[in-house]
Amino acid sequence: MPSSANQIRDDLERRFGEELPEITAKEGLEQLASIARRGSCRRFKTQPVSTELVHMLCAIALASPSKSDLQQRDIIVINDADQKMRLVELVSEQVWVRGAPAVLVFCGNNRRQRQLHEWRGHTFANDHLDAFFNAAVDAGIALSAFVTAAEAAGLGCCPISAVRNRATEVGALLNLPNHVFPVAGLALGYCKDEPSISMRLPLSMTVHEDRYHDRSSPDMIDAYDARRNVLQPYSQQRLSEKLGTTDRYGWSEDKARQYSLPERQDFGDFIRSKGFNLK
Repeated sequence: MPSSANQIRDDLERRFGEELPEITAKEGLEQLASIARRGSCRRFKTQPVSTELVHMLCAIALASPSKSDLQQRDIIVINDADQKMRLVELVSEQVWVRGAPAVLVFCGNNRRQRQLHEWRGHTFANDHLDAFFNAAVDAGIALSAFVTAAEAAGLGCCPISAVRNRATEVGALLNLPNHVFPVAGLALGYCKDEPSISMRLPLSMTVHEDRYHDRSSPDMIDAYDARRNVLQPYSQQRLSEKLGTTDRYGWSEDKARQYSLPERQDFGDFIRSKGFNLK
């Protein structure tokens, strides 16, 4: 097996904690290897990212699949320094975003589709939850494609879901009209450090054949926590002032604590305020 194929399998086995079959692919191994070892970047060099490179990456991202070719996604590139600072203030809990040379916001856009109906004289007969869902998924696909392309070009990225924490303010800042909404921001730049491989749940829990199989169990989660704590321990315990500390703190405890507090309870109201019917 070529060394790049060996590296892919080694990195994936490290990430998922399971032995994988031999990599039989012959083409595109370098790109597959970069995806297999990828990690999020939150520490950036001060080196700027050229406007031309960002524009090319946007084009590549928007070449990605789109539901029924509806193309219900837009990318807002934040170039103005004051505009960037205002956006950074809205996601101030993510302090690392301040160091990103470039920030973008990926939006779902159902507005154009509705405009087509108005301009061509046809009824918009799908004013329900799926209209919002299709646009959100389209934006997510473009975001994923942008990240893959950016990392192939030697850049580092990290999505910023916190733009939805204050969606009304972000929408106003970006002048988003009805039926256009923020899905996620993206911090972009050249990494100061090599991003680490994030541990993921084992594929035996998350990949299913033919139908869904509920394989999750406390023992499997405990094993994942233990493996992750050896390679990627948490530096602090979330909500320790309220919930205390534990010697068994791991991924499962962290995520359970994270969602023990309400988040984005007004996001549905924001989406409805943008004209969506979520029934």
